[in-house]
Amino acid sequence: MKPQSQILVVDDDEGITSLLRDYLARFDFGTHAAADGQSMRAQLARQPIDLVVLDLMLPGSDGLALARELRQRSTIPIIMLTARAAAVERVVGLEVGADDYMAKPFEPRELVARIQTVLRRSVARNDPVQDGLSGDVVRFEGWSLQRHERQLTSPSGTVVPLSNAEFRLLSIFLAAPRRVFAREQLMEQARGRSMDSYERSIDLLVSRLRQKLSEDPQDPSMIKTVRGVGYMFDSQTVQSTAAWHSPGR
Repeated sequence: MKPQSQILVVDDDEGITSLLRDYLARFDFGTHAAADGQSMRAQLARQPIDLVVLDLMLPGSDGLALARELRQRSTIPIIMLTARAAAVERVVGLEVGADDYMAKPFEPRELVARIQTVLRRSVARNDPVQDGLSGDVVRFEGWSLQRHERQLTSPSGTVVPLSNAEFRLLSIFLAAPRRVFAREQLMEQARGRSMDSYERSIDLLVSRLRQKLSEDPQDPSMIKTVRGVGYMFDSQTVQSTAAWHSPGR
């Protein structure tokens, strides 16, 4: 089971956000909506987001200003939408850090194709360093992570879905067990962000991963909090092995 990518649509047109929420769900995307910069920041702090679809014309700060703000703090992919079809607007959008650009009205299926393309590029660019994980399957404390399928399986055999950010965070921990990571390091590697006003979002991401690993939030056994510094994955049993494939597969 592939992890579901989370898309944030920032547009003050409720018709557009409703249309995209329903349409993107057909392609197994989780979709969140924001109508302006303030609600965009709240959504980003609330849960991991893998890509932002950002309208140019917004109340308050416009899309260009918000794209510039995002890019100063993050490498999260951005696809800009606008009713302005002029080439200069497209160029400015790309210059401030957007990964792609579509003019309204747009064909939803084309937007999906562009989202998929941008996400593939983003995963390749932001994949965590894997030198410490030489195999396809990583086993730890009775759990197993199939890296190519991005599938986490519990000791009881239950498949636990992971978001892209949760998968990257777990991979970082497994590549260096018992190493203390500062929040800044985890933010940069797991979510593509340097330390900024969204600092607590890495704490929320760690909390979500702990829940997926059935950790007691009051006394976690694997992901330890190192006060004043960050986090450490406390496991002595991390083993990385090659996945077995039957002949002909």
